[in-house]
Amino acid sequence: MEDLGIPGLNVSRETAQKLAALSELTLKWTAKINLISRNTVQDIQNRHIRDSAQLFMLSQDSWSTWTDMGSGGGYPGLVIAILADGPQKVSLIESDRRKCSFLRSAVRELDLRAEVLNTRIERAVLPQSDVVSARALAPLDKLLAYAHPMLRMDGIALFPKGRGYLEEISVARKNWDFEHDALPSITSPDARILRLSRINRRGP
Repeated sequence: MEDLGIPGLNVSRETAQKLAALSELTLKWTAKINLISRNTVQDIQNRHIRDSAQLFMLSQDSWSTWTDMGSGGGYPGLVIAILADGPQKVSLIESDRRKCSFLRSAVRELDLRAEVLNTRIERAVLPQSDVVSARALAPLDKLLAYAHPMLRMDGIALFPKGRGYLEEISVARKNWDFEHDALPSITSPDARILRLSRINRRGP
């Protein structure tokens, strides 16, 4: 078993090899299109692989479907699909055609149980998921508008946020009712992972 430096998460050698292959694919494609920020290239293991993998540990144990909104370079969606390593299915929504080409290439080369939807989030047609995630996509209020129709009633949303997370929660409360935990991030002391459930739009 391999240790990613995430409490409670040890992965098989094959899974570790797939994560390493994803890093290599990301760096290869980033030379052509902007998948990840240039200043994170040298620290892809921590800034992208581990940062995404921690969401896997915060999800429900029994999830079967996971939707990643605005997947971009595949984080966290592709990492989740690698770690799932079972019958679970991950759906990646991305509007940029070139990034979708990368996502589909990665899914094919890494033999992942995942689908890529090249569309805007509000136009995506999917069965409701057990888990919805998004990383560096939009303020919380807008994320909830995206996630609400995609999420099962008993599902959860996982949104990594920076130091302004409290203000985002306050703004979102004006339009949404939800339960939440603000969990520490293992990759940044200022960041939090918002785990939200029972999301409902507030009435007028």
